[in-house]
Amino acid sequence: MPNGGPELTDRGNLQVGLFAESVGRPVGNARISITPKGEPANIIDELITDSNGQSPSVILPAPPLDFSMEPSEQPYSEYDLNITADGFAPFRIEGVQVFPDATALQNTTLNPLTEYGQYSVISIQPNTLWGIFPPKIPEDEVKPLPPGRGLVVLPDPVVPEFVVVHAGAPSNASAPNYWVPFKDYIKNVGSSEIYATWPESTIRANIVAIISFTLNRVYTEWYRGKGYNFTITNSTAYDHAFTYGRNIFDEISRVVDEIFTTFITRPNIRQPLLAQYCDGRRVSCPNWLSQWGSKALGDSGYVTIDILKNYYGSDIFLMQATKVEGVPISFPGTTLQTGSTGQPVRVIQEQLNAISNNYPLIKKLRVDGIFGANTREAVETFQKTFDLPTSGIVDYATWYRISNIYVAVTRMAELV
Repeated sequence: MPNGGPELTDRGNLQVGLFAESVGRPVGNARISITPKGEPANIIDELITDSNGQSPSVILPAPPLDFSMEPSEQPYSEYDLNITADGFAPFRIEGVQVFPDATALQNTTLNPLTEYGQYSVISIQPNTLWGIFPPKIPEDEVKPLPPGRGLVVLPDPVVPEFVVVHAGAPSNASAPNYWVPFKDYIKNVGSSEIYATWPESTIRANIVAIISFTLNRVYTEWYRGKGYNFTITNSTAYDHAFTYGRNIFDEISRVVDEIFTTFITRPNIRQPLLAQYCDGRRVSCPNWLSQWGSKALGDSGYVTIDILKNYYGSDIFLMQATKVEGVPISFPGTTLQTGSTGQPVRVIQEQLNAISNNYPLIKKLRVDGIFGANTREAVETFQKTFDLPTSGIVDYATWYRISNIYVAVTRMAELV
């Protein structure tokens, strides 16, 4: 029982990914030591990253699975990571969370080692269901649109390339702002707000609520219309919990990759619903989603839309954002697999070739628009590298992940 915490009778997984400046440039041969939180002398394991910047997956002790099914004991174990790599400043991450029967993904961007290079530390905040956080201040779920004072009023909801996250209450002018890719932001919030061990329909319902809330802030330019220079805050009194640099969970990440353009709305309104929620145990919130209540509904076999209708009303429905900013070409509408031909296959081949310049385990392809065995192998390698289901098929999630990594590596090339 480390540091008076729960008995660690179960096991969870941890994998670390290390990058320089962005995900477009992996850091290989980096060294990672793992210790229980607050026990620097007790090294449990040491890992080395490969040429793709990925460590092996390591199995670590975690509390019993039952702890995450009811709000009783701390449901996750916590570990500290010390990271060193040639040419980079040392990096320490405190409190990486590991759930039983789940995979924690700790992706970290290292800072170059210069005469001004400092030892960097990230301290991960508790999950909101376990820690003590201020409850959400109620707001109207439908917002007035910003006036035409030089601000851009979007004709339809759009998934932005980035959101700007203010690390504090709106009035805290000294808090930093972080530019975060949209999907990474949703994955971070989901991993901060719910448990990766919950039923998939519950995870999906909560993620849709988080996406809808965030797209409402984007669409209505809520904070910029008030004179602030950010999209959203990390204060739970106003928005969602977010810890810059925290670990996420594969079970949540995969859901986000599949549904990141999905939002909640009602008839006769154009904007995404400001889908507010609370834990449902310490705080009660009628007509909002209850996180623990949604877990109970998922246990009872409710599907995602029925969980959402249970809280937000029977008239809600799900919509897709019509545009994804910052992605070169939108998903063609059908999956690509062995035997597929045409321009979408050519796009994937070209983008994988660009990615392989930085991720050499992905083999170069002949750009011929024919989805053959070599293209399938390259897709499988990409999926393994970026924590997607290894199917060898380019579905919606894989298409956009390839697009995002392609953007990252080509921007890196422009800076060299």
